[in-house]
Amino acid sequence: MLSYTIISPKNNIVPILVSIPHVGTYFPDDIKNNIKPQKIQTIDDTDFDLDKLYSFVTEMGVTIIKANYHRWVIDLNRTPNSEPLYKDGRVITDLVPLTDFLGDNLYIQNSPNTQEIEERKEKYFYPYHQKIQEILENFQKEFGKAILYDAHSIRRNVPTIRKESFVDIILGDNDETSADKKLIDMAVKHLSKNYSFSHNTPFKGGFITRNFGNPTKNIHALQVERSKDIYMNHEEIIYSPEKSEKLQIDLKNMFQDFIQYLQ
Repeated sequence: MLSYTIISPKNNIVPILVSIPHVGTYFPDDIKNNIKPQKIQTIDDTDFDLDKLYSFVTEMGVTIIKANYHRWVIDLNRTPNSEPLYKDGRVITDLVPLTDFLGDNLYIQNSPNTQEIEERKEKYFYPYHQKIQEILENFQKEFGKAILYDAHSIRRNVPTIRKESFVDIILGDNDETSADKKLIDMAVKHLSKNYSFSHNTPFKGGFITRNFGNPTKNIHALQVERSKDIYMNHEEIIYSPEKSEKLQIDLKNMFQDFIQYLQ
């Protein structure tokens, strides 16, 4: 199995790529057998059903790339050298996590050694990033510009990251360096219209946004994090079509503005 799945546009292609790096739920058997059974039975730290929330974008000509493997196999939004993205005391799981977000150990006994981490990078991490690079380069050649939209979700409360509850939606653009200000303003307008909102706090965008966003080359990257309960049920377990349809109105309007900007 590839580390990613591509969902192609259903209409005329536009140079926008939606990346969903934490939606994967698959574990290779050799890794699964060394993770605590209770963790496998109730997997967490997963952006459940975000591919369903964003399924409408393919009708608008947008391409989706989504992860197949769970982020406990490897976290596609960390640096390949596992350098911390933030240095403010919050719990930050590694490229190959040894704990979940709450600090609980994942492994039964032997955690991955250096060789195994390198193998996971070659099998799962680099292919995802290389495919993003390929798609963005093709967009740039054909259209002269491209947008990478990195989609995420998180529990409303994760005390190891932040004592306070998260707002509904958090836009990250590495302090307005990963995308053109016009695009950022469009995103702010739509994402803050009907939801509580923050900008670059507490998330500025992970490795994907910071690595690929390069406005000087007309490649713009944004990360959008949302609390799970704005598109899932209150327990943050089951997808809510009613909540999602409400959120999708603002998302569709935002993508329409993005497409107009690109034209």
